[in-house]
Parts: sequence; C-alpha cells; structure tokens
Amino acid sequence: MRPTSGGALRHVLTHLITPLLMCVGMGLAYLGAFSQPSPHELPVAVVGSGQSARALAHAIEDKAGDKLSVRTVADRAEAVRQLKDQSVFGAYVPDRRAPELLVASAGSDTTAVAVEKTFAPVAARQGTPLKITDVVPPADGDPTGQGIFFLLVALSIGSYASVAVLGGAGGALPMRQRAVLAGAVSLAVSVIGAVFAGPVFHLVDHGMWGLWTMAWAYSAGILLMGVGLHTFLKRWTTLGVMVLFVMLNFTSAGGVYRPELQNGFFAGLHSFWNGAGFVEGVRSLVYFDSAGLDGHVWTLVLWLLAGAAVLAVAGAVEARRARPEPAGRAVEAEEEMEEAVGV
Repeated sequence: MRPTSGGALRHVLTHLITPLLMCVGMGLAYLGAFSQPSPHELPVAVVGSGQSARALAHAIEDKAGDKLSVRTVADRAEAVRQLKDQSVFGAYVPDRRAPELLVASAGSDTTAVAVEKTFAPVAARQGTPLKITDVVPPADGDPTGQGIFFLLVALSIGSYASVAVLGGAGGALPMRQRAVLAGAVSLAVSVIGAVFAGPVFHLVDHGMWGLWTMAWAYSAGILLMGVGLHTFLKRWTTLGVMVLFVMLNFTSAGGVYRPELQNGFFAGLHSFWNGAGFVEGVRSLVYFDSAGLDGHVWTLVLWLLAGAAVLAVAGAVEARRARPEPAGRAVEAEEEMEEAVGV
C-alpha cells in the first residue's frame, strides 16, 4: 500500500533533519576552529646568551603579551635542535647586518608564516632584510606541508562512509563477521592511503611502512567504533561518526593550524584526538627524527582499543537482544546508506 502524500512528506522532512544538523555542526566546527587563527603561547627563541639577547627576548615577549612564549638559546645549533624537537617553532638570530630567522615549515606552514610575521618587524627596525632559513622543509611533492592532512581526510572518508555500509547493509550479519569486514576495509583504506602518499603524489619520501601502520590503526579505530556505535545509534550513526571523525577531528588535527594558533577547545582536543595522532605521528616520523612519535602512536592505539571495546559491548548487547529482524529493515538500511554524506 502506497503511503499518503502527507505521510511521505513527513518521512522526507524527518530524514532532512540529519543533513541540516550536519550543516550546523560543520559550520560551528570549521568556522569555530579556523576563522580567527591567532598565536597563543607560541614557543619561539632568540639566539644568544648575552644581556642583549635576553633584553631582546624580554622586549618581544612584553609586546606580544600571551601570544608568544619567548626563550633564549645559547647558539644556532641549539636553536636548530629545539626546532627539530618542536620545542620551539621559530628562532631569531640577531645580527646588525644579516639577522636570520630559523623555522621548520614541515611542522606547519601556517605556524612558520605566523613566526615570520612576528620577527619581520624586529629586523625592519634595524633597517636590514631578514633572512629566512627553513631547517626542516617539507617533501618536494608536498610544498605546503599540508598533504598529510588531506591524506587524513581521504582515510577518514573511506573509513566513516564504510561504517554506514557495514552498519546498514551488513546489519543482518553477526557482529563477528562485521568486525572481520571492518578489519579488511581498514586494511584496504590504509593501503590506498599509503599508495597515494608515496608512489602517486610523493607526499613523503621515506617512512612508508610507518605511515601505512599508522593509517591502518587510524582507519581501524574509526571502523570498529562506528560499527559498534551503529548498534545504539541506528540511523543517527552517520551523524555521530561525522561529529567524532570530521567535525571535531579535522579541526583539531593540526593540519591547517597547529593548536598554538587555535582557541583552547580545539587546542585541547589536539592533545588526544585520533586525527592529531595520525598527522603529528607522520610528521614526527618523516621530518622530525621521530621526536614525540611514541605519544602519537599511543594515541592511535588507545583509539583503536576504544573502538574494539565499543564493538565488544555492542556485540554483547546484540547477543542479549537475540530478536528477529523487524520488517522494513532493508528499507532502513538503504536510508542509512543514502545518508552517508562525504565531505
């Protein structure tokens, strides 16, 4: 029996709630994270151990207020070491004739630009041009250093869109089979990502096995958690995983702006969210001699374990319910897949 026009209209309007909520959520997340970037306690250094270097550092910090955290380092070699450890994001070498600014743009091109804007006036007051030296440049295939972030986007979409399929069309399968399929899909997504990063676009020129491993852990964490959440969220699963792995994830990953250029909310998320773990982990492995890599890998592992835990709980709940599939499940599954919106 065909539904009445009024019933059909209500059906459509009900399902339009999801994309409208996505619109609101994406606007709040992206504009809230990216609309007004400004340094906050951004660590920088002035090179020199004498009184003049300390006075310059003090003057810069006084003028910048809470935007900068300025320290002095003994010499240029120490400044380079701290840049490669990402302890600082810029180091100014005073010189009356040829002042120099050291940056590491592979860590964040936008942060390097912010540092340059900070120290350019210092050199200008001396009437001398400022020499910019990039001690950790990105790979030739990724001149802006943001390719890793866009790789994250591709991995995320492949993962969370597959959640809708596994939860919808695969909803009739036992949870164990869905878990195996999630593992297989994460393997495929990570291989695709590694191929893009290496031989196709040359975003990185070494560390491919490490990148692939982190891509797999990242994708598997999303898939396991998403498939598990579907047991509880049903047709709201797509919105739920978009909140977790797009709205809060892309905005806090550090791919566009590092947390030092963001507000406290997104800067706080950066310290433990899975996208930040992947982006910073790959940067650390490829560009910064694995400085801090252990912490980023643990972030990905903990998200993977959280996904496995959610999946296990969902499996237990489904086993307890042990009810037959309700009529109309096929229609519901099709609607869930149609609501999988790519970004």
